[in-house]
Parts: sequence; C-alpha cells; structure tokens
Amino acid sequence: MLSRRPSTGVSVRTRSTTRTRTTRSRTAVSLLTGLTTLVGFVLLGAFGAGAAHARTAGALATGLHISDGRLLEANGNDFVMRGVNHAHTWYPGETQSLADIKAKGANSVRVVLSDGHRWSENSPADVAAVVADCKENRLICVLEVHDTTGYGEDAAAGTLDHAADYWIGLKDVLDGEEDYVIVNIGNEPWGNTNPAGWTEPTIAAVKKLRTAGFQHTIMVDAPNWGQDWQGVMKANAQAVYDADTTGNLIFSIHMYSVFDTAQEINDYLDGFVASGLPILIGEFGGPGDQWGDPDEDTMMAAAERLDLGYLAWSWSGNTDPILDLVLDFDPSRLSSWGERIFNGVNGIAQTSVEATVFGGATGDDEAPTAPGAPAASAVTADSATLTWAAATDNVGVTGYDVVRISGGAETPAASALSPRVTVTGLTAGTSYTFAVYARDAAGNRSARSATVAVTTDQGGTPGGSCAVGYRVVGEWQGGFQGEIVIRNTGTAALSDWRLGFAFGAGQTVANMWGGTAAQSGGSVTVSPASYTSTIAPNGSVTVGFIGTKGATNPAPAAFTLGGAACAAA
Repeated sequence: MLSRRPSTGVSVRTRSTTRTRTTRSRTAVSLLTGLTTLVGFVLLGAFGAGAAHARTAGALATGLHISDGRLLEANGNDFVMRGVNHAHTWYPGETQSLADIKAKGANSVRVVLSDGHRWSENSPADVAAVVADCKENRLICVLEVHDTTGYGEDAAAGTLDHAADYWIGLKDVLDGEEDYVIVNIGNEPWGNTNPAGWTEPTIAAVKKLRTAGFQHTIMVDAPNWGQDWQGVMKANAQAVYDADTTGNLIFSIHMYSVFDTAQEINDYLDGFVASGLPILIGEFGGPGDQWGDPDEDTMMAAAERLDLGYLAWSWSGNTDPILDLVLDFDPSRLSSWGERIFNGVNGIAQTSVEATVFGGATGDDEAPTAPGAPAASAVTADSATLTWAAATDNVGVTGYDVVRISGGAETPAASALSPRVTVTGLTAGTSYTFAVYARDAAGNRSARSATVAVTTDQGGTPGGSCAVGYRVVGEWQGGFQGEIVIRNTGTAALSDWRLGFAFGAGQTVANMWGGTAAQSGGSVTVSPASYTSTIAPNGSVTVGFIGTKGATNPAPAAFTLGGAACAAA
C-alpha cells in the first residue's frame, strides 16, 4: 500500500507519500461510482469462456507449490497463510519484529524489500539474513519488491523487468529455500493509468524468472494499485497462469476501500476459486477513511470459508499509524486494528496453523488436553475477563478458542494465545455460559473445558479516571485527519463509554473509525465500536476520524467521559 501505510506505495516517512495514496484511492472510488459493473464483474465470465482448472504441479513441485488451485507444502500439506506485512526495507534495524510477529501467532510474513530503483537496495546478505530470521521463527517468508508500486501512474515507480533482474541477482541466496520462501515479483505493479498494460509485463517477468531457473512459487500482484477494481487481473488470470511453465504461481489481491461490500469481496474471491486459480489477500486494511470503509470482517470470513491466505497490512511504522497493528514496533501495544487481526473472529490466533516444514506439526494427530475450567473476573456491562489453567500438548499449545454456549449450540466468542482473554461486545444484565478449547500447531483441537456462567452488570455510565490525547495527523485545504486516544487511568475497566468534546472553529466529523460520532453544532459525542468498547485499567483505545475545517483548526479545549472531565494525556 502507499498512502496510509509506507507500503503499497511510497516512503513511510513523508506526508507527501500519504497524500499520494489518498489521491489514487479517491480516483479509484470516483471511477467506481460510474463503473460498478466492472467492480462487481460476473464470477466466471470475468475469466473468459476458456477458463479451466489450474494444472497440478505434480512432479514439477519443489517446496511450496501449487496443485489444483491450492498452495501446498512439498509433502502435500495444504498451507493457508495467516500473517502480516512488515516494512523491513524502511526499518532494517527492527530485527526483533519477526520474532514478535510469530509470538502473536502468525504462520507467515510478507517482507518489504527494495531493488534499488526507488529506495536503498536490500543486499544479498541482508535478504539472506531475513530468510534465516523467518526460518528461525518458523514463518513462511513472502519477499516482495516495493519499488514497482503504481507504475504507469507514479513516475517514481520501477518496472517489473527491473524487479525480475533484482531477483535473478539474489538467486544464489534463494536457491534451496523453496520450502520457506515465496517470491512476490513486485508490489502493486501498476496504477490506474491504462491498467490493461499490466498483463504482458507480468507474463514477461514470470517467464524471465523461470528461464533463470527459479522453482519457487511466484506471487503476482494486481493492477489498480493492487485492488484490480477494473478487473484486469481477473480477466487475464488464466493467461498469466498458463505462461508459467511450472504452474507454481499464485495471484495476490489487495483489499482496501474499493472492497467495502460483502458482495464485491465474495464475488472476487469466489470467482478465482471456482475457476481453480490460486489466490490470497496479500494486503488488506480495515479502518475506514474518507474514501470508504473496507469490510475487513467479510474479507477474513471469506478467507476462512474458502481456506485462502491473508496478510494484513501492516506490523508497524506507517506514516499514518491508523494501519499499525502494534504501535512503535512494541508488541505489547496492540492497536484496535491489531486486536482485530490477531485476536478477533477469524483472526490469526483463531485460524493460524504453522507450516509442517518446521517439523513440529508433521504427523501430529494428538490433540491437546482440555484446558481448565474458566473463571470470570472484571465483569462489566459488556465484557468479562476469563482465565483458565493451561492445556498441555505433545508438541505445544498454540492458542485457545473461547465459545459461548446456548442450549446445545456454540458460537465463537474470542481467541487467545495465552490462558486469559477479555470477551467484549456483551449485553448488559444478561447471563452467558462460556467454555474453552485448546489448539496445537497441527490444528488439533482439545476436548471442551468445563463451563463458567457469567452475568453482566446492569450497565451504567463510566466516568472519572481518564485522560484524553488529541492530535491532528494531517491537514489539507478544507479537511484534516484527527486521532483521539482515550486512556483509562483508573483501576477498574471502563465500558460503554461516551466521549464528549466541542469544536471551536466550525469543524465537523465526516467519517470515523473506532467509534461513531454524533454532532450537534460544535458539540460531538463519540460512542465506541465493538472492538473499542472496553478500556482496561492502564489501557487505551484509539479513535480516528476525517473532518472538515475552515481557515483555522484549533484542538478541542476539554473532554469528558460519561460526563466526567478527563485530564489531558
């Protein structure tokens, strides 16, 4: 990505980078308004009448490979990526990141590299170190060249041919790593200008790598800054796939504000699967902005339904931190976006299974023991914290699934990597029954734990111990992006909070994520989203918004939570 994250496009360090991304997002959305038939193209027709099931790689397979439209390991194990993107080329000193990403439960990581066209080239020694770091942390490693982002529209972008030459220069480093490494030739290698021009250079780059002897699975990104809203990749996917002599090629769609409805998401992914063509969501975001509100819940649900991989953008370091999964590369500071990706429904903790190539899961059919009976604490009107005795496993427990039980039915409630979780989104004055399952790296699930009954409080308005930080992330003529951090400075959890403040210069909230704004004149009241509704003691939640403004843009003078004044953070 380019604008709101350093990736998909430009340097993470400049505001001009962010504005570049939002400009192209605006272009895509405005064109979409008049071209909805292209966004919602027909499932199979978009591939052409001759579309056939992807070939089986069979004897040509070396390491990770494609067979019948699926990504498999060398031993035939079906591998479904559940991971994140990491901006290595801009933050080469953040060497702890891959270990931290693994500790959050990911089984794969997409690593941003540069071929030297736009940023400082990542050397063979550096790339070798990245691969070794991935292997040490038991992560499948997707390596991508970012310099190609937006070619044809962004004058600074490099070509796929230049990226292919870079990969060939790394062949000595990558040979023998086919079990662990996927080569993503170039990030979002075409903008919105003449996206049909994407097809031939993509085919040529694939052929160039195969001629050079690469046996790795190759990943190709879509045009339209990765979002393929004009359907070029979808229409030409079979031709691109057929150009690969090994059949070990997978398509990557990036899903941001273009994909803001369930129909668009399901139609796109279902179309590839129905045609037997391999695909994953190589980048995606969830927080909304002025160009739209991506439907990340459907993206993740569709990926789980179809057993497709996904790689969330991005670990940390974005110019605009709205898409930082953790703040300042600190794994203890999960953002609300990070909570959604790692611990939410269909998230990484709940669905990630480690690759068998790392040995722990090979031939493992022994389930963990049942966890201990959960105990409830810190019960509020809409949340409860559950703890339980850890399960054991012959290889190792990798996560826990908390379920809500009603009659004989179970519904997912939360996932966790350790034997503690706070279940949110509950209804005040309501009785619930919860139980826990344990999982191991092979996907084996334990027997269910004993249950615990929880009755939420009747509710009430939080108040008192709070601090609020307000900042303007960026401004442009007539508009700005703001961020509000609400911190609980007390000893009890805050739930069902209502934040109040007033603008003093005619500003208005146009779009908000992390909460819902109601405005009357200058007075604004913010209600939480489901994933920000509870603020733990010494914890915080972040709300972001796009606003309109006049000539001046002063910060609000005071904030209240539940009517009680909050200190300045």
